[in-house]
Amino acid sequence: MSIHDLAATLEARKSADPDSSWTAKLLAQGPEKCAEKFGEEAVEAIIEAVKGDRAALTSEAADALYHLLVMCAARDVSLADIEAELERRSAQSGLAEKASRG
Repeated sequence: MSIHDLAATLEARKSADPDSSWTAKLLAQGPEKCAEKFGEEAVEAIIEAVKGDRAALTSEAADALYHLLVMCAARDVSLADIEAELERRSAQSGLAEKASRG
């Protein structure tokens, strides 16, 4: 599954019954809960990166990506919005972009 497929699946499940969809259940709990879940998954990915377990990091990274997209969906930020921002940033070096955020 590509990240675009995942984003499309999340979009489709936004209106699903929370009793039948984990995505719908998370979204029904509100943006704060979605952010909390993303934070938990991000920490788990960090732990696996530090430990050096490639398979576990791969699994946790997939969880973190999923929960990042759910968190963004809870605030009506789409993958297309994120891609547009990345495209905007690609016009300059990463160091220059970071300095411009000051």
